[in-house]
Amino acid sequence: MKTPPVSSQNVRRVALASCGAALMLLGGCASLSTWLPSWVTSPSWPWSRDTPKLGPLPTFEAKTTARMNWQVPLGNKASAGFAPAVTADAIYAASLDGELVSVDSATGRQTLRGAAGKRLSGGIGADAGVLVVGTDKAEVLAFDASGKPLWEAKVSSEVAGPPRIAEGTAVVWSLDGRIFGFSTADGSRKWVVQRTSPPLIVRRFPGGIITRGGLFAGTAGGKLLAIDLSNGAVGWEANVSSPKGSTELERLVDITSLPVVDSREVCAASYLGRVACFDITRGSIIWSRDFGSLGGIALDNRYLYITDDKGSIQALDKTTGASVWKQDKLMQRFPSGPVVMGDYLGVVDAEGYLHVLDRSDGQLVGRAATDGKLPLSQPVAVGDAAVWQSASNLISVSAN
Repeated sequence: MKTPPVSSQNVRRVALASCGAALMLLGGCASLSTWLPSWVTSPSWPWSRDTPKLGPLPTFEAKTTARMNWQVPLGNKASAGFAPAVTADAIYAASLDGELVSVDSATGRQTLRGAAGKRLSGGIGADAGVLVVGTDKAEVLAFDASGKPLWEAKVSSEVAGPPRIAEGTAVVWSLDGRIFGFSTADGSRKWVVQRTSPPLIVRRFPGGIITRGGLFAGTAGGKLLAIDLSNGAVGWEANVSSPKGSTELERLVDITSLPVVDSREVCAASYLGRVACFDITRGSIIWSRDFGSLGGIALDNRYLYITDDKGSIQALDKTTGASVWKQDKLMQRFPSGPVVMGDYLGVVDAEGYLHVLDRSDGQLVGRAATDGKLPLSQPVAVGDAAVWQSASNLISVSAN
């Protein structure tokens, strides 16, 4: 991928973690891209010093009404990578200082407000009976639905990103690139998957998607893994993007957001690389396009949607990868990854505005103001609503 020339005007800072080394900041290198999502450049990240300059709110022809369903306060106690966990009965969230919250998805009524008792680093994972969180001390903590402690376990380094829970297994990611599977019954380790990481990686919180007994997870270095949830066996491994360039910075192709899955294919996007879709059973590639992304992707029955590494939102035909439409009016608003909201598509900008797009042509058709804070991760779909966590609140917005 061709990288832009070095320019002090168009460079943004990105936090990078060197494997086996301390977290470090890099600035003054435009090969990292001229755009980064709001949660990377945000002042809510402890290592960021500059508030990103936002462009004006674009005008639009209103064709739908976007409204906030509810807002649950979490205080100024969350940071990048924290995301809500959605179950059939509730939405769960955790904060940096260990607060655990669950709410009714329709009303926002709180059903739990407890405390983990430790500072957290990885957000929350949940199913009907177990909540799992992680710390920067490599601790994994499990609680029942009432907030009562169940068990503790250890991983090899700081817990990175929200755990995932399904079929009696809690999946936990560590910052050194390992993926662990623990029994939700007693916290015993069931398996661990390890892949060699490049010398330099984007500090990331990607996690994975569990479906039909399989875990699909991206890695540093641009690979997508299909893992048997029961025993950790890797069914297949595919390249979303291969490193190119003469420097380690130019070779950053980490998978930095969640993959998406339907009945036949699984798709993922890499930073400074590509978006690609694969056969879900065999891992053979169906198509790929040269769009890098940190923000994330979404999928419906026709299109794959991506917030690309320049801040444009694009729709691609999910069967062929052909371009369908592109919306670039939000480029200077630092939009999040997209989320499918019923008949519409939503993205959240760095000031907490939810922008509603027509899924068929990408036109802006609605907007809702929320708490003025940037999202800490890609919004998730809960029915026809978009739900996300800001530095202060758990928020639900619908469009109709």
